Amino acid sequence: MSESNLKNRYEFMIIFDVKDGNPNGDPDAGNLPRIDAETGEGLITDVCLKRKVRNFIQLTKSGEPGYDIFVKEKAILNNMIAKAYHELGISLDVSDKKAKGKKEEVEQARMKMCKDYFDIRTFGAVMSTGANAGQVRGPVQFTFGRSVDPVVIQEHSITRMAVATEEEAEKQSGDNRTMGRKNTIPYGLYTACGFISPALAAQTGFSEEDLEVLWTALVNMFDHDHSAARGLMAVQKLFVFKHSTALGNAPAHKLFDLVRISKKDGVAVPRKFADYDVSVDSANIPAGVELIEK
Repeated sequence: MSESNLKNRYEFMIIFDVKDGNPNGDPDAGNLPRIDAETGEGLITDVCLKRKVRNFIQLTKSGEPGYDIFVKEKAILNNMIAKAYHELGISLDVSDKKAKGKKEEVEQARMKMCKDYFDIRTFGAVMSTGANAGQVRGPVQFTFGRSVDPVVIQEHSITRMAVATEEEAEKQSGDNRTMGRKNTIPYGLYTACGFISPALAAQTGFSEEDLEVLWTALVNMFDHDHSAARGLMAVQKLFVFKHSTALGNAPAHKLFDLVRISKKDGVAVPRKFADYDVSVDSANIPAGVELIEK
C-alpha cells in the first residue's frame, strides 16, 4: 500500500441497471425491492453499494497487506480491534468493558486499523465497541441509488419439488409442492452519486492507489455478485469529476446536473440500457473540473 496522498476532490456518478431481479430487498417489507412510496422510483441503499465494493476487494485483494476488510461476513469486530492492540504491543484487558486505552493508545490503534483495512480508511467505521480504537469518518461516501423512472414490482409464484424431511414428504401427496413467492423488477436504470474528500483521506491514509482500486471495484462490483435473486445487474457508466484543488472548484450538485438521462424517442417502456440516451453537458463543465469517464 502506497503512502501517496490524495490531493484532489472528486465527485462521481454511477449509472447501473437491473433486469429481472431484485437489486436491494427491504427486510421490513418481505424483502420487496425498495421503492419511493410517493414516486414509485426504485431505491438502493448506500450500505448495499458499499457491500458490493467490500466484497470485490475481499475477492480480488485477499492476502495483500492493507487490503483486508473489517466489516465482512462472520467477522467478530471486537476481536479484530483487540488484534490491533496486540500487534502494537499494547497490553489491554479487552474482557473488561471499561478498558478503553489511553488517548495516545487509542490513536495508535485507530491508525493501525486504517492502515490494515481498506474499508475503514475508505468508508470509515465505529471501533469503540470493545477495546477502543476510536471512530473514523471515511473520505468516500455514497448517496442512495435511485431509478431514473418509476419501477414496477412483479410477483412470481415459485415451487419447490424436493422436501426437506421425511415428515414433510408424508404430509404431501400426489403433485402437491411447496409454494413460494419471488419479487423482481423487469427493468430499472439507477444512478448513485459519491463524494471523495482529500481532507478526510489525509486523516485515514486513503491514497491515490486506493482511489484506483476503488474505481476498479465500482466498475466491476456486480460482475462478481451474480445471483438468481438479483437478476442481471451491470454498471453501464461511471462519470468522475476531478477538481484541480483539494477544496473543489464547483458545487457537487451542479456537476451532477450536467449528466442528462432520458428515454429515446418511441420508447414507452424501457427494458434495456440502449433504450436510454445518456449525455454530459461538457460545454458547461466549470473551470478547474475535469470529466473522466470510466
